Amino acid sequence: MSDSDLSKMNIKSNQNRRHPNRNDESKMNVMGTKFEQTPSSPQARTEMLEFMAFLQDFNNELETTLDLIAPNPFLRMVLHLLEAHFDGKTVTPTSLISASRVPYATANRRLKDMHDAGLIEQRPRTQSGKSFSMHPSEKLLSQWVQLFGRLRRLGEAEFGGQLGNPETKDYYFGGSYASARSIPPLRALSKPLKLAGGIKVLVHGDPTFMIMDNLKRRFEQVIGTQIHQRAFSIDRLREEALRNAQRTNSQYDIIAVDLPWIGEFAEKSVLMPLDQAMDIAQLDPADFHTAGWKGAHWGGRPYAVPAQTTPELLFYRKDLFAKAGLTPPSTTDELLSSAQALHDPRHGRYGIAWNAAKGTALGHTVLMTIADFGQPVLNMPEIAGGYGTDDLASGSYRPTIDTERGLQAAEFLMKLMEYSPPDILSMSWYERVRPYASGKIAMAYGYTLLAPYFELDETSPACGQTGYLPHPTAAGIDPIAPVGGYVMGIPANLAPERVRAAVEALLVFTSPEAQKLYVQNGSCTIPRYSVGADPDVRRISPIFEAVDAMSWRDELQYWPRPPVPEICDIIQICGEEFHDMLRGIVSPREALRRSQGRADALFQPNQSP
Repeated sequence: MSDSDLSKMNIKSNQNRRHPNRNDESKMNVMGTKFEQTPSSPQARTEMLEFMAFLQDFNNELETTLDLIAPNPFLRMVLHLLEAHFDGKTVTPTSLISASRVPYATANRRLKDMHDAGLIEQRPRTQSGKSFSMHPSEKLLSQWVQLFGRLRRLGEAEFGGQLGNPETKDYYFGGSYASARSIPPLRALSKPLKLAGGIKVLVHGDPTFMIMDNLKRRFEQVIGTQIHQRAFSIDRLREEALRNAQRTNSQYDIIAVDLPWIGEFAEKSVLMPLDQAMDIAQLDPADFHTAGWKGAHWGGRPYAVPAQTTPELLFYRKDLFAKAGLTPPSTTDELLSSAQALHDPRHGRYGIAWNAAKGTALGHTVLMTIADFGQPVLNMPEIAGGYGTDDLASGSYRPTIDTERGLQAAEFLMKLMEYSPPDILSMSWYERVRPYASGKIAMAYGYTLLAPYFELDETSPACGQTGYLPHPTAAGIDPIAPVGGYVMGIPANLAPERVRAAVEALLVFTSPEAQKLYVQNGSCTIPRYSVGADPDVRRISPIFEAVDAMSWRDELQYWPRPPVPEICDIIQICGEEFHDMLRGIVSPREALRRSQGRADALFQPNQSP
């Protein structure tokens, strides 16, 4: 996103109302960008806290109403410990004993029983080791999730529906959801990370990383040290990462990287190969969506861990399609027909919105549209399911823009203009989704990253009425959902004494437990299969099931934006030349010729194809 994109983005959240761009280092610095935060799902992390509050109230009623019922110190200490853990608050033995409401000696014995049973872990708070903080163990968290699920099902069986709403009962308790394993909450590390100044993270200023900042206190409780996070727009993030690589020692322990940058960042030693810093098996690579995991590789080595796997999809209004008697489009011709049928500018509604702003935004659209017509932007080998990227590190590739399929893509974009809003040439990442969310657009190309703006906003006409499709493609071309998003890696120039702690933090931030937490707080990106299959995640939005299905059908592809070192320049070139085409300054053939010529000039004459 450009800085202007960020300044227009409105992100809401019921989690935390503070502005992230504080001057002090402990707050996220978004370089002057103003954010409201994403709307959190009604089923977000507050659900467990509300359930615990109910148990506490119910327990109070029993103890105060029936004289023979004495305080249950185990239950009271467990609820106090879990509530503090979910809120990122520190718990001491003294506060646990106080929460028990039984005499000190009795509470102390019960606390020891819980520790001996493996329900509580204690972590040193000082170097002397005489002061401890208390944390729920993996065993306790797992048992709590099981109890939560069982009691919820009992309530559903007795009272019907979620919290008495029978309409939701079948959706959540369908066979596939009920049989899936629920991922337990994040647990605290047994030993706090010891890093001078805490963990320092460089990220992109998008909704998922904003959510991470909202949950900063929770993550600090988990890893045992402070987290200092800085956020930039997409272009400035790349500049800062490249600038950081020139320093003697990195200013950041972890950096977020847009998928197409992997080749450049590997070649320029911006990122450290992960297999140099850790055992890759710790990440459980098979759990990541294939396209997201492969996209984090260069020359056969992994350089980062998927933090967001967010394909660009076609969002469409199911209610408007049904009213018009239209079927969801699967080809580019059907897309144009649907856009024409639903285009009604006299009544303030337009057929489709997409990235058409000059530069980076339109450049991405050009590459993806050429891919929709069956061709990559580089001369990569054709393989089953798309085009091969394994040999890109050899450098034996050239731009393929000025081709017959490139011309078909350019002409398609020109036709798309006819059914687009009047300000389409200034629309980029968020601007295309905002009018869709407000009901002014019938269809929009958009990353799942931005789906919360309508999917979780009950005031949006698109809420509950949105269908999700891979990109409609030219006749005879397999459907494609171009994968985007960010991966997180370790800077190559990170001081050696900080690498181990950075790896531990990276494992936490990208774990299934963390990914589920992001979703429960408003994110619509799921890098891992296990998170997409989680029943708590699936009932939040149908988008997760849709993306999972696309992944299994091998429609998630990252070859439309191949991660070669020159890709950012190629994107910028296409975004400039095609913008002139859309403005009517040059013809489609001239835009292709100019783009091809400028892209060819990026390669040294003595390089062999």
